[in-house]
Amino acid sequence: MERTSIRLGGVELASSVMNASGARSSERGEIYELCAVHGGAIVFKSCNRAGLEMPENLKNRGVEYFQSIAGELVPRGKKIIGSVVGASENEFVEVASVLDRAGVSIVELNLADDYVTKSVAPFASFERLKSLIGRVRGETGCALAVKVPPRMPFEPRAIADLFKSMRIAIAVCANDLPKDLAIDLARATVEGPRRTLSQAHAFFEDSENLLDVVAVGGINTGRDAYVAHLAGAKAVQVGSALMKEGAGALGRIDRELDAMLGEHGHESVSEIVGKVRFTG
Repeated sequence: MERTSIRLGGVELASSVMNASGARSSERGEIYELCAVHGGAIVFKSCNRAGLEMPENLKNRGVEYFQSIAGELVPRGKKIIGSVVGASENEFVEVASVLDRAGVSIVELNLADDYVTKSVAPFASFERLKSLIGRVRGETGCALAVKVPPRMPFEPRAIADLFKSMRIAIAVCANDLPKDLAIDLARATVEGPRRTLSQAHAFFEDSENLLDVVAVGGINTGRDAYVAHLAGAKAVQVGSALMKEGAGALGRIDRELDAMLGEHGHESVSEIVGKVRFTG
């Protein structure tokens, strides 16, 4: 749908709605089902060099499996986001390089999972984070995204500045908006004084519009996506709704978002990104 199309990290996507890594995206059949029902980007399940059996949430067949699928889909014009985990810097660099050579549009470094925080500890120090990102950036040519943990020892502005300096185009952040958030969608206003609404909103504000933000979590309807966009997200990732409802959830949310954009007089989702205002 034209209204929901977006440019993310310099990559043209047919929709701002996509699956979250791991949500029906670990097996070839699941991935092809997503492709059949949704024209937007497909996010592969986070993978490492040889595959994992544990932890269960990162169970995957290894990067060569996803390299093969990318080799089938990329020539057909499908936009793929490859997600990477690893137990060392070397593994991150190797896996990211394989996916880059396979032609994925974006490589996402999943630094949010406990498996990574415990093994690589990228946020143990600013220099460690800089080293990991710098090595991957030096060995890849595609757009890079970093999925950040919900809680970090560094301020969002410091991380955003680091990402910008190292040509990281995208931050994947928690869409942890308050459950009782009172928002007037017609006016794009939130009651009360100016404040940080979510991690995604914080990264949007602190990157000064030089970093694209993807919001993940709590996207179950087109309205949820609309609100996340108002709070600064360029794109949204769908997890729980996809697992409960099946592949059709992506198309449903996309259609609902498209309808809301039309209802409020917008021709493109880009018109509402980061446009939330405060009444206080």
